[in-house]
Amino acid sequence: MLILSVDTSTRTGSVALLQDSELLSEISGYEETLYSNRLFRDIAALQEKANFNLSQVDVFAVAAGPGSFTGLRVGLTAVKAWAEVYGKPIAAISGLEAIAYESLADRTPEALSASFIAPFLDARRGQIFGAIYRRREGHELELETVSGESILSVDEFLELITGKSAQPVALVSPTPDVLPSQRIEEVLPGQRVITVSASLAPAIGRLGFERAKRGDLVDALSLDANYVRRSDAESAWKDG
Repeated sequence: MLILSVDTSTRTGSVALLQDSELLSEISGYEETLYSNRLFRDIAALQEKANFNLSQVDVFAVAAGPGSFTGLRVGLTAVKAWAEVYGKPIAAISGLEAIAYESLADRTPEALSASFIAPFLDARRGQIFGAIYRRREGHELELETVSGESILSVDEFLELITGKSAQPVALVSPTPDVLPSQRIEEVLPGQRVITVSASLAPAIGRLGFERAKRGDLVDALSLDANYVRRSDAESAWKDG
């Protein structure tokens, strides 16, 4: 199964091509270029690097949120168009789930031994996108949500974590600096953040493969974003 994976949820965007769960090639990097210009350039570079056509893709996997409103909109719109043109299904993947998955796939001891995994991302404005997951019983790499995806202050996120502190919780992020180490030590002594790759497309593609095996896919019409927070324009209109 050939899977094209797209992540435009953060500034470190990435695209990847996978054969089932095997990564064939990826393009990623942190830059300020708008995704409306950058995504199609990166897809073209990936096609040249991996020598494939979009018509050969069996499943499109895409980060559906949370993340940058504009970035998500560009990525989802592109995937919707490709899926519609080529008549292929889509795996809509949470970026936070991909972060949690990475910590397990990397065989990180703290993640493997933890009862819960708490991935988080920089949401800017002093806030964090965060959630809590746990592994499904009998499935080492399959996750289920314990606490839904939210946008929180640092203290609110740590309060969410301490609600599970009777059992081991692994903090995981590609942007660990948004959670000050001093504040972590004050609330959760001895705890450290597991840092995973900011290039999420490979993990999104692998989760997409698992969804495809279960038949948990959507079509272009059904694909939707999980923005978590309102766009700046919507906030200004509703709060003005």
